[in-house]
Formats: sequence, structure tokens, C-alpha cells
Amino acid sequence: MEYSSKLRFAVSCSSNMNRSMEAHGILKKRGFNIESYGSGNQVKMPGPTVDKPNCYEFGPTTYEDIYADLTNKDLHLYTQNGLLHMVDRNRRIKSRPQRFQAETREFDIVLCLEERVFDQVVDFLNRSVGKSGNPVHVINIDIEDNAEEATFGAFFVADLCEKLERSEDFEEDIDQIITDLEENNPKRNLLHTICFY
Repeated sequence: MEYSSKLRFAVSCSSNMNRSMEAHGILKKRGFNIESYGSGNQVKMPGPTVDKPNCYEFGPTTYEDIYADLTNKDLHLYTQNGLLHMVDRNRRIKSRPQRFQAETREFDIVLCLEERVFDQVVDFLNRSVGKSGNPVHVINIDIEDNAEEATFGAFFVADLCEKLERSEDFEEDIDQIITDLEENNPKRNLLHTICFY
């Protein structure tokens, strides 16, 4: 696919289901070079009770598989709570949830949507044996894991990406862009660090 974006973006939440996929969909529609990931050990979604989540493997499991499984388990429950709608959206964006730690492509910017995810991504990048030495900016934006916040958060992420994309030298401007966003959105927990591939 041809992208109008010059920067390579990745966005990650824990399971590559809600927050990262909402952002992926919006950024993709706006022409960004975007991929989305989860950083957890497995794809975890609400189940019939809090102590019985639906869990799936990253890699072989497709969104189609998850949709079929949830439909077979309890069509009414998963329609009512919005999970089927969310998975349906996801399968129209890409085929399967992906784990960040399994990715070999390099990105200019990785946007994490929860501080725990930020820690996992930074830890992975710092422990990986780099080959290229290329820098990657890792930014955390805390977004609560529910449908409404995922939508608001995705627009916030898109705003940040647009500012970075418009910059003549994003490496030089990134700190000021983040500072400006923090001042205008004091409730968002923004963190930024640089790692290397």
C-alpha cells in the first residue's frame, strides 16, 4: 500500500484489540504508515465473568477465529457488551492480532497506550540485539481500555502523529511537540524515550 506518511508508526496496547486497533483504523484512513500490536503474552478479552476471560494466542489466531469463537460461546452477551462489534472492526483493518515482541520491522515512532505497555516495549527494545543502530522514539499516552476512551484516545494519537509528520525535523521537534500536548492535555500521562534497533 502507498502511504502519504514519511514516518513509520507503530501503536501498541496490551492485546491489539481495542485501543491500538481504534488508533490503527483512524491513522490508516488518514494515510499514515501504521501498524498495530499488543505487548502482552496473549490476547485477553472480557469473558462471561471477570475471572473467566477469553484468551487467544498471538500469531496463529485471526480476528475471524475470535469472532467465530465469541459468536459460538454467547452471541447475545458478546453482542451486548460490544466485543463482536470491536472484533468485526478489527478484521476489516487487518487479519490477526500481532505481538510487538515478534515484529522484525523497524519504526520511527512506537506509540504505547498504557504505561505497562510502554515498559514492556522499552524493555524488549533495550534487550534486543540491535543490528542497524537506528533510533526509535517510544511514546506513552495513557488511554483507558474502554470503547469511548479508545475513540477519544485515537484522535489524540492522530493529532500527535500529524504534528510529528508535519515537522521538518521530528527528531529535533519531538520534545517540544510532546510538551505542548502535555500542557494542553494535563490528564494524559505522556512519556518519551529513545531506544535503538
